[in-house]
Amino acid sequence: MPDLPLVEVVVAILIRPDSSFLLTCRPTGKPYSGYWEFPGGKIETGESPVQALARELNEELGITPDQATPWLTRLFSYPHATVQLRFYRVTSWQGEPAPREQQQLAWQTADNVTVSPLLPANIPILRSLMLPSIYAITCAAETGVEASLLSIRQAFQSGIKLLQIREKAMPPDQLECYVQTVLQLARNNHQVTVLLNGNIALAQTVQADGIHLTSTQLLSLTARPTVNWCGASCHNAEELKRAEQLGVDFVTLSPVYPTLSHPGAPSLGWDKFSVLLRDYPLPVYALGGLQPTDLAIAQEHGAHGIAMMRGI
Repeated sequence: MPDLPLVEVVVAILIRPDSSFLLTCRPTGKPYSGYWEFPGGKIETGESPVQALARELNEELGITPDQATPWLTRLFSYPHATVQLRFYRVTSWQGEPAPREQQQLAWQTADNVTVSPLLPANIPILRSLMLPSIYAITCAAETGVEASLLSIRQAFQSGIKLLQIREKAMPPDQLECYVQTVLQLARNNHQVTVLLNGNIALAQTVQADGIHLTSTQLLSLTARPTVNWCGASCHNAEELKRAEQLGVDFVTLSPVYPTLSHPGAPSLGWDKFSVLLRDYPLPVYALGGLQPTDLAIAQEHGAHGIAMMRGI
């Protein structure tokens, strides 16, 4: 059987301030008519992905993107072709989206998609859209447990929705008590997702929302742990590839800048960070010496968001 042709496609995730995004329904006469998808289309010869994105949004919806950042790149095989989908998050645009091709439009949220059927290649993207842009990490070993819990309460009240408990030096009994307390805080009207670093057995015992694998675990495991959410720590191309093979939900890539926890360790910088992320299919949190003000530059270089320990 001959190899299927590779079709380069650019896809726009139009995101409003309330985190809702736009889906469009393919009109009659097109392949997969009646299926819902994110707007976009083929990259024409001589176009860059950004140029193709602007053209497609104008042709389909009559808008011009102001703010578009690279996000994920995924391969998907249809019976007629293999498509390489370059997803961009578009958070600002000129004009109001209107159906220029007689397609239906619907604003949706990742946890409540009410239209169907979805184009198969777009279904995995919904889970990635559930992830917030900030990933908080605990550091009770430095601040003390009480100060850490106070900081966590304040973070939850300020809107943090994803937290990793990373307390490798904490004694097991104390750790379980600490984890239980954090989980109670997270579930007390905050709807925060809590992952436990490294300790799969404890995460399953206390029914945490998931696990964050160390890079050592990532390279040694042969299957993804049985948890709802699974993240992984990566520092190089080998670990990024393994995370993709294992099917984790997202990764952290570090260190972007020098950090207090790893003094003297070489840092990536944004140029190397963006090279490692080129054509990568999973959401990536930039980690290492970052502050909330670094979110925009991280996303410009392909990150889903930023992860912070002291910066939180």
